[in-house]
Amino acid sequence: QVQVVESGGGLVQTGGSLRLSCAASGSIFSINTMAWYRQAPGKQRELVASISKGGNTNYADSVKGRFTISRDNTKGTLYLQMSSLQPEDTGIYYCEADWTYYGDNIEVGRDWGQGTQVTVSS
Repeated sequence: QVQVVESGGGLVQTGGSLRLSCAASGSIFSINTMAWYRQAPGKQRELVASISKGGNTNYADSVKGRFTISRDNTKGTLYLQMSSLQPEDTGIYYCEADWTYYGDNIEVGRDWGQGTQVTVSS
């Protein structure tokens, strides 16, 4: 029903910037809350930032003031602008989307992308 694809990851030096994008496509649906998660080697997946349909945002303390999450509700696209990157930001970044499908029956669900690698060298 829904495909979620991330892009924009790469290798940057400490202090650099990077912009991630997430595109959702498929059958007719409405995107609710969207979020970015990340998983570093040997660690569990953690929430980086989230944004509601109305635009309310939440950030992990470790990224406040450095990362900015935004979205385009019409296209179902999510963005994450990252600056002042640190080695601790290294990991696979995943896009998560909560959605409502308006088919023959109304269905509510959650989908994840395959992830995009972000590596910050020291």
